[in-house]
Amino acid sequence: MTSHKTGEFERIERLFAPLAAGFPGALGLTDDAALIRPTDGHELVVTTDTVVAGVHYIGDESPDLVARKLLRMNLSDLASMGARPVAYTLNVALPSDLEDDWLEAFTQGLAMDQAEFGISLAGGDSVSTPGPVTLTVTAFGEVPAGRALRRSGARPGDVVFVSGTIGDGALGLKVQRGLLPALPQAQQDVLTARYRLPRPRLGCGVGLRGIAHAAIDVSDGMVADLGHIADTSGVAARIDAASVPLSEAASAALALDPALRDAVLGGGDDYELLFTVPPASVGRVAALSQALALPLTAIGAIEPGQGVRVLGADGAEIALATRGFTHR
Repeated sequence: MTSHKTGEFERIERLFAPLAAGFPGALGLTDDAALIRPTDGHELVVTTDTVVAGVHYIGDESPDLVARKLLRMNLSDLASMGARPVAYTLNVALPSDLEDDWLEAFTQGLAMDQAEFGISLAGGDSVSTPGPVTLTVTAFGEVPAGRALRRSGARPGDVVFVSGTIGDGALGLKVQRGLLPALPQAQQDVLTARYRLPRPRLGCGVGLRGIAHAAIDVSDGMVADLGHIADTSGVAARIDAASVPLSEAASAALALDPALRDAVLGGGDDYELLFTVPPASVGRVAALSQALALPLTAIGAIEPGQGVRVLGADGAEIALATRGFTHR
């Protein structure tokens, strides 16, 4: 591919307009704004994420993976609200010396995930920056009115569940930084893939409508994100560390270095769903797990009080050096 740079309007027509073809409200990206009309009886769900090269991703990832992870981060937020994806906007701030081949690969990644997850571009903005690549997606979803999953509904006695496996994202980042050299290459590859390309649990989020009292996606770290539910709901939470589901790769990493436990429990970038359900609905969670072919594992409970306790197999509280990512 020959490297070259094009002007803003040619770039929009050549690279971005095809991404908007599946969403009539984008108006072909020829107007100042898009039109979004939710289905009758539904509410719009809106979320946004920004990533900066060298801060939120290492910088050596292929552009298509950067694009797909950025979109999936937002899709995970929609999943945590029980929403169905509708459309998204994209803002890109790019260094003036960035060649078009980077942006072409970036948009190809978006096209792949648009096709997989049923979402289209609705608009956005493109500017130059003297700083690093800065990318923002704002995603729109819809959910039946009054049925959105919230962080604020957890109640004492609820069972805490998590989807998939925990810790792979944080361990994958360590692999990328060369911090797990003793781990076999095949397991390093598994963790790297989980870090670079998480799986938004959209089907799980929709399936939890009317079942879950509260939900959140695991982006900052499982302990911290359960803390967000506890704080918003005015309750306390308990995690039984031995019950937290781990992949074979994460288990192998922990066997080599038990000190990685903090990264597993408090690391981020898993983008699994963490949710609470009343005991009477545990059977419905099991049925959903079977229907989705997705593990949904009970890892603790909601209690009166405040804060999150992590208990070991002996019932003693575990003190974690880090409980999750803090935004500054």
